[in-house]
Amino acid sequence: MRMTSAAWWPRRRPPRRDVLCAAGLCAAGVLLFAVGLYDSRIGHPALLLVPLAVAVGADLLRGTAPLLALCVGVAAVTADALLGGSIGTWLVFTDLLYAACLYGPRRVATWLLRGSVLLTVATVVAMLIVLQDQSWRLVIQGSVVLGGLAALTTVVPASTGEVVRHHRDRAAEHREHARQVARLAELDHRAAVAAERARMARELHDLVANHLSAIAIQSTAALRVATDSPELMAETMGVIRENSVQGLAEMRAMIGLLRDTDAAEEPVASPGMAGVPALVDAARRDGLRVDLHPYEVGGPLPASVELAGYRIVQESLTNALKHARPGPAEVRLTRTAEALSVLVSTPLRDAIDAVPGAGAGLVGMRERATLLGGTLTAGPEDGHWVVRACLPLTPRKES
Repeated sequence: MRMTSAAWWPRRRPPRRDVLCAAGLCAAGVLLFAVGLYDSRIGHPALLLVPLAVAVGADLLRGTAPLLALCVGVAAVTADALLGGSIGTWLVFTDLLYAACLYGPRRVATWLLRGSVLLTVATVVAMLIVLQDQSWRLVIQGSVVLGGLAALTTVVPASTGEVVRHHRDRAAEHREHARQVARLAELDHRAAVAAERARMARELHDLVANHLSAIAIQSTAALRVATDSPELMAETMGVIRENSVQGLAEMRAMIGLLRDTDAAEEPVASPGMAGVPALVDAARRDGLRVDLHPYEVGGPLPASVELAGYRIVQESLTNALKHARPGPAEVRLTRTAEALSVLVSTPLRDAIDAVPGAGAGLVGMRERATLLGGTLTAGPEDGHWVVRACLPLTPRKES
């Protein structure tokens, strides 16, 4: 409804292009009149300039109120025809018809094109009827000439406006599609950055949390035995140094992967389930009693499952060092044809040397399991803190 009312009544001043177009058509009309391209039925041919001026004034509204401009143009060419006829007035009318099909409502533009075709056909038929008593050559010439003039002043501008409108709408659709693609690309980029930040947060946490937790626990113990047992003090400091060196080495390896800009793929961590016994040995050296029940290998695991299983065991043992030392802790790994199951059970007790944490490790374990389409639960069971993870061996299918 808004488009229709705007097409009938101007809501703004004519743009510069419409003013220039009207000025050009006015100059062309006056020039055509000056060279004598008109037919006057009255004694004062200058009166033919009045319909021309009205049509030019209507042309100022070609872009702001195209239907109103066309109606004024129809009145102008009707008056021009009654006075005799001026090519300049009809030239302005063709532009008004073109603008109505281009800027007016689509339904009106369709009817204008159809009406132009019907008017041309009716003109040809009328000439055939009027000249039916004349020679066939005169009939053909009259029909062709008047039909051609009717088509030139109605069908051609209407069809041209429709074609230009179609291409303009297609261009607008392409621009909108390009904007949508750009927005989707931006959203995908943001999602990829967020996913990469989360992945790096998990990797960095899992790389350093185990060693730093062991260092914090062992340094606390070292402060207690510093004066009582020099031998135990030396052993504790050796464990602290070992964890410091290992943590530094793993951090340097991660930094090297991040700086490898020539790599074909994104940097990924390499630990797998084959490194679980080493994790258990390190936890034992840090003072945690651990029972490991490894699974039967039965073939290689997917790299993503290897990494997720390793990190879940690593984080569970780190939490056990914080809160359940000296244990005993149990690590049980089970493999089936469909999934790898990880169970880590530690006793619930108030750890004197517990190291506070922010819960990022548990969040990271759940994220790893979820990304593989698996599950992870963690909570108290019969006096123990139990972590259970089920990691499918095949990627999940998106629905």
